[in-house]
Amino acid sequence: MLALQDILSFPYADPWLQPVSARLSMLYRCELRIAYFYEAPNNSSFRYRAYNMAQVLNESIESNVSASYFFLSDSARFDEIADAADILVICRSRYCHQVSGLITKFRARRKRVMFDIDDLVFDTDYAHMVVTTLGLDVTQSGLWDDWFAMISRMGQTLRLCDCAITTNEFLAQRLADYSGLPVSVVPNFMNKEQLDMAAKVFAAKERVCFSGNGQITLGYFSGSPSHRLDYAIVESALADVLAERSNVEVMVVGYIDHGPAMRKFGHRVTRKPFHDYVNLQRLLGTVEFNLMPLQSNAFTDCKSELKYFEAASVGTLSIASPSFTYSRAISDGETGYLSKAHEWTESILRAIDQSTEVYASMATRAREDALRKFGWQHQRDTILNALQLT
Repeated sequence: MLALQDILSFPYADPWLQPVSARLSMLYRCELRIAYFYEAPNNSSFRYRAYNMAQVLNESIESNVSASYFFLSDSARFDEIADAADILVICRSRYCHQVSGLITKFRARRKRVMFDIDDLVFDTDYAHMVVTTLGLDVTQSGLWDDWFAMISRMGQTLRLCDCAITTNEFLAQRLADYSGLPVSVVPNFMNKEQLDMAAKVFAAKERVCFSGNGQITLGYFSGSPSHRLDYAIVESALADVLAERSNVEVMVVGYIDHGPAMRKFGHRVTRKPFHDYVNLQRLLGTVEFNLMPLQSNAFTDCKSELKYFEAASVGTLSIASPSFTYSRAISDGETGYLSKAHEWTESILRAIDQSTEVYASMATRAREDALRKFGWQHQRDTILNALQLT
């Protein structure tokens, strides 16, 4: 495990928590104006699909495009937003009278409305798959009411839009099949704050030539309890590896609880709470390997590359299930490792048995790959194309 004591924790505060007046001022900066809408801000989809997009557009003044983001709590200002903006991008929002009203205001002004989504949660044909993949209690009748309502409301918002934007080609095809609308792809990507921290972490690792304290740490980073069944794929392999290799430890970050296979190794398992996205970069940098197991189905094939590129940006290698997106993001044995469900023990041992020199070379390649494909600096043209502004 790498010690990064010289890199201080970042005094994090959500950068998007600004009054609506400040967010409107952002919108007015240029002649072409993009309004992103999300029901309420959060650290996950909103950040990737609205905040990050606006950050890129506002950093590219030469394009004469400005952008900002708005929420249901701004409904008293919807007319002003519709007057000011040229394009509305509705991000992963459920149909309601306020969302419908906002779309209607843009339509009345003959302005384009787009729908952006990062998950397979707009078509109720996939509802059962989604619920079971998330490991939810299917015996609870209220669960079915909630999920069918949420998914159908999302689909209704989608049907009110002119076109759609999403994160990868697999999900784009599902969107096109369902809606009949044209669909563009803008990948999830890292913003300025993430990459600033990542650069510090990677530099610290380079200074010590990627050498730690002799222990190898395998990290599992969970943003929500819904990844319990994904973690179960790798848990028995972790127990096998811990039994075979005394220099291996495990770090579990987030909301996942261990099963019985891991309990006897409790002294070699570290638990960390959920972290904000900037300080998560620092924590990612302390582990040698980032584990990314996924169940194999259409829902997980829609997931983006974010767990890969966030780890790669700090020089941490990933071992991942060969999902649609992961198998295209990771070059096995060059920028990380791919592992089928029955191969996890073998794959982990293969990864940890490499030399420090090989690890450093792979980690450097992975970082270069992640920055080139998923750094905010390289997304402007892709975003403008999706917005049909080129």
